[in-house]
Amino acid sequence: MSKETRKSGNWHAELAASFERLVRPSVADDGERERQGRLIGVLLLSPFIAAVAMVPALAMQAGTAMTLAAACTIFGAAWALAITVMLTGRSRIAELVALSGGAVALAAVLHLAGGVSSPLAVLALALPLEAYWIARKAKAAKLAGAMAALGLAISLPFSGIASAEAARSAFGWFAPIFYAATLWLRYGRGELASEREAVTPGLIPLAELMPAVTITMNKAGDVQAVSEQSNAILGLSPELLSGNELFQRVHVADRVHYLCALSKLRSGESAQKLSLRLRLPAGHAAGPYGWFDMELLNAGAEATLAVVRDGGEAAELREALAQAREKMGALEIAKGRFLAAVSHELRTPLNAIIGFSDMLLHKEISGPLSAKQAEQIALVREAGNHLLSVVNSILDVSKIESGTYHITPEPFDLGTAMGLCHSMMEPQANSKGVALSAKVPPTLGEVVGDQRAVQQILLNLLSNAVKFTPEGGSVAMNAVQTGETVQIHVSDTGIGIEECDLREIGKPFMQVQNDYTRQFQGTGLGLSLVKGLVKLHNGAMSIESAPGLGTTVTFSLPVAGKSRDIGPKPAAFEARQGHTGERDGNRLRKIA
Repeated sequence: MSKETRKSGNWHAELAASFERLVRPSVADDGERERQGRLIGVLLLSPFIAAVAMVPALAMQAGTAMTLAAACTIFGAAWALAITVMLTGRSRIAELVALSGGAVALAAVLHLAGGVSSPLAVLALALPLEAYWIARKAKAAKLAGAMAALGLAISLPFSGIASAEAARSAFGWFAPIFYAATLWLRYGRGELASEREAVTPGLIPLAELMPAVTITMNKAGDVQAVSEQSNAILGLSPELLSGNELFQRVHVADRVHYLCALSKLRSGESAQKLSLRLRLPAGHAAGPYGWFDMELLNAGAEATLAVVRDGGEAAELREALAQAREKMGALEIAKGRFLAAVSHELRTPLNAIIGFSDMLLHKEISGPLSAKQAEQIALVREAGNHLLSVVNSILDVSKIESGTYHITPEPFDLGTAMGLCHSMMEPQANSKGVALSAKVPPTLGEVVGDQRAVQQILLNLLSNAVKFTPEGGSVAMNAVQTGETVQIHVSDTGIGIEECDLREIGKPFMQVQNDYTRQFQGTGLGLSLVKGLVKLHNGAMSIESAPGLGTTVTFSLPVAGKSRDIGPKPAAFEARQGHTGERDGNRLRKIA
């Protein structure tokens, strides 16, 4: 009998399933388990029919004591055979003993009831019918028929005995009628009828097609039915998962997660997905515990459906991903330490180079220099200053990435900071022929942040804007208060940025490469440092650009007195794409 048939809900199917659960767990073959389940059921129930048939005649022949002794013998022998099958998992010898005992019992009953003339002779049909019921083979029915014929032959000499009159009376038909009712329940409305109705010819049940185990359980988590796929996927017969056996096989570390998922279903949620480890039988390829993906579905007020799939591959991928992340983290730490160590080692000689270059350029210290010497020393000082700025940028980016860059947020006048940055960058802009302007509203109040870090943001943005703006262009810096934040815009009329390059902008050591930018020096650390500093202020940053139309970089700071929740956050800066706009009829792309 299939597990799907058991779900039909009729009492006979549930009774047959109960008998099959009594089969020894070591019996793995499904057909043999069903065969032994039917044999155990017949051995446990047939003594009741035999007692009904024998007791009336035996009571008149031998009295009450002998009747009770015979009844106990019948029950004891049949149940002893059933227990033997349960314990050993072997049924062939038990079947032969049961057939022989049945023939002997038939001959004894007919001896007391008046031979073949008694209504009880109809019970001779029980042997071949039950043999076919158990084995589902015609050969077994023929052998049992021969045994029944032998029992009838033995009882022929006792036909017509007057003392068996009670057995030939109307009461003698009770046992045959009772047995016929059991046949009707089984063949007419019982297990075979349920299978005929449940199985459509040519259609394979869905549970057998799915590479998963389907489990039906009640709301408390007690398993009621399991599909046959459990043998192939879990290496366990369905009976070994019944009741609370499934919960007992869940790894201790995963039981809370499993129980929480069941609780959520009881509270009304429709589905829950989880990954857990299940204890497997010895010798299973997945080891003592295997990873499985389980999907719990709310199947009504009293039922829960669980679909269990092999999750070993997904578990291996998760483990590989965790190891890769750990390795990447170790590499990032090693890289940060290397950069920090190298940068620190470079700063000392660079400061010495810059200092001695300054000293050599002072006539009071080094004496008069030729024009060529002064030019060369100035180049050394310029190169030293550039290299020192690169080293400082590397140190700052490393600190931001490692979370050790500390800022001191406090209210300060943004207008003053912007004016200072404008003054510092104005000589560079004038030397290149770029117009630099700054616009600060008179009503703009104080903002909250680290003034040194904010000035560094502005200087980096202005430096990039001036660098990539050709002669005759302009760079503008302005601020606008919007609610609880102040937005600072740095815009230029430079070369702009291609759409494919917007995704790369802001990554350390990444610099846009084209025919125009190749003539400029740079490490690509400027915008990376800007993004990190803006993130430390819990601000937002966006870049709006298009080729030939310039670039506008916008970042925000909280207004003083509105928000002071500033500091490093674990979430990294992420780009958002899809914002578009227009300038002079041309589309702009924007990332943030």
